[in-house]
Parts: sequence; C-alpha cells; structure tokens
Amino acid sequence: MLARRARSLKAGKVVILLTGRYAGKKAVVIKTQDDGTADRAYGFCIVAGIDKYPLKITNKMSQKRIAKRSRIKPFIKVVNYNHIMPTRYSLEVDLKTIVNQEVINRPDARPNARKEVKKVLEEKYQTSLKTNKNRWFFNKLRF
Repeated sequence: MLARRARSLKAGKVVILLTGRYAGKKAVVIKTQDDGTADRAYGFCIVAGIDKYPLKITNKMSQKRIAKRSRIKPFIKVVNYNHIMPTRYSLEVDLKTIVNQEVINRPDARPNARKEVKKVLEEKYQTSLKTNKNRWFFNKLRF
C-alpha cells in the first residue's frame, strides 16, 4: 500500500489530510521523500494547504468586503504517507522555492514561508475566480 501511494504522489498533486489538526483539509504536495531520513524513518511529504478557506462572494459586495472575504490562511506541514489521501487532481503552483527542508527544520523561517505561500495561494484564488479553473480547491470540503 505504501509503495502504491508513494508512486502516485508527485509535486503539485492535491491530497486530503486524514489525521491531526488539519484533518479534512486540502493540501498540495511540494516535495516527497519515499525512503525517509535519519530523523524521520518513514516515507513523508512536505505539503502546503489551506487552513481557513475564503468565504462566499456575491456581485453586490464592495471591493473592500470582497478583499476581506478572499483571505486565505495557509499551513505548511510534514506528513506521513499513511495520513494523507491522494486525489486525482493536481494544482499548478510552484512552491518549491518557498518551502524546502531548511524552512521546515528552522522554526523562525516558517512564518515568512507561510506568508509567501499565502500570497501565492491568494493569487491563484483570484485567477480561479476569473477563469473558473481550480475553483474546487478553494472550497471547503463538506462531509
């Protein structure tokens, strides 16, 4: 089972987290590590996802209100392969330059990386509103 999951996970693949604080949240795989490392002896991947999704927007709302409701709260996390469910979808977002192993290991670098991820995801959300492409990623999962 682990080998099958590891094969299907590549950078840009959308996954759903199954356990922990962000259970039920969608995330994008940034980097995979099938064999593990010295400090993590299991296969894992680095993901960036959405903790708080943007709220619904209607035509009669002002630009200020739309900007406020379009905010996204992201997260960055290292997740065991067993705790994620891969989907058939992928998202064209380049986050490898922002989030890497060094950022994960240094707690003081994480807030800056989260701010950069927030900018990228909010830009992607704005383009998805105009083109109706990848809009499903920015909607809360209802289950």
